[in-house]
Amino acid sequence: MLNRSSIGAFVMLTLCTSFSGAQAFDESKYPDFKGQWSRVGAPRWLGRGDKAPLTPEYQAYYQAILADQAAGGTGNWPSAFCIPQGMPAMMNLFDPMEIVVTADTTYILISHINDSYRRIYTDGREWPSPGEVEPTYAGYSIGRWIDEDGNGKYDMLEIETRYFKGPRAFESTGLPLHQDNESIITERIYLDKSDPDTLWDDITVYDHALSRPWTLHKQAVRTKSPRPVWYSEVCSEHNAILRVGKEAYFLSADGFLMPSKKDQPPPDPRYFNQRK
Repeated sequence: MLNRSSIGAFVMLTLCTSFSGAQAFDESKYPDFKGQWSRVGAPRWLGRGDKAPLTPEYQAYYQAILADQAAGGTGNWPSAFCIPQGMPAMMNLFDPMEIVVTADTTYILISHINDSYRRIYTDGREWPSPGEVEPTYAGYSIGRWIDEDGNGKYDMLEIETRYFKGPRAFESTGLPLHQDNESIITERIYLDKSDPDTLWDDITVYDHALSRPWTLHKQAVRTKSPRPVWYSEVCSEHNAILRVGKEAYFLSADGFLMPSKKDQPPPDPRYFNQRK
C-alpha cells in the first residue's frame, strides 16, 4: 500500500507534468476562434443565377438529379437518408460550428443530421499512404498555422483534406462530386481584420467532376451570447424518408410505406411470403 508521502509525491509529479504540458501551448499566439459560429446566407454552393463548373458528363448527371427532385425524388442528397454531409457540404454550416484549438490538433464540431466533427492535425505530420487511412465523409485533414504579418501571432489556419468516402454532394440540390471520391479540398480559415466576430473560410475544391478548381468564400458570425445554446441532432428520430435499393419512399404517419413520386413502383418483396 502507498503511504501518504508517496501519494503526495505522485500527485505533485502529476500536477507538475500537467502544468508543464499546459505551458507548452501558448494560447495567446492563436486567433480567437472561441464561441459559436453561424453561417451568413443560405447553406449552398450555388447562389441565384450561378452555374457550377461541372464537366459535360457531370452537368448532364446534375440535370438528371434536378429532374428527379422535381418529380418528388431525393435526387443526390445523401443526408436525406441520415448520411453525414461530409466535406465540403458540412462547412455550409447547416447548424452552428465550434472550433477548438489545441497544440497539435484543431477540432471543428457541428451538430446536423448527427453530431459530426473534423480533426485537423497541425503537428507537422506528413501525409499517410492510402492504406494507412480509413476514408471518411469528412476526410483526413492536415493544417498549418500562418503568421501573415510577421508579428509573432498566427492569423490563419491553412488546411488540406483528402481520403474521402461517399456518397457526398456539395449541397442539398444534389450538386454532385465525382463518384471516385478523389477530391482534394483546401481551406484558409481566418478572422475578418475589421471585425473579430466575423470568420471567413476560403474553400477550394479539386474534383474530377469539375472542369477547374472551384473556390467559395464562406462567412460566419460569432454568437453574441457568452453561453450560446447548442442543439444535438439525431436524424433518424424524425426522418420519414426510407431508401430501399436505389429508391426512396416515405413512411406515412400510420406506419405504411408510401411512394415519393408519381408512378413509383413498390419495392421488390421477393423475401416475404406473398398473399394469394
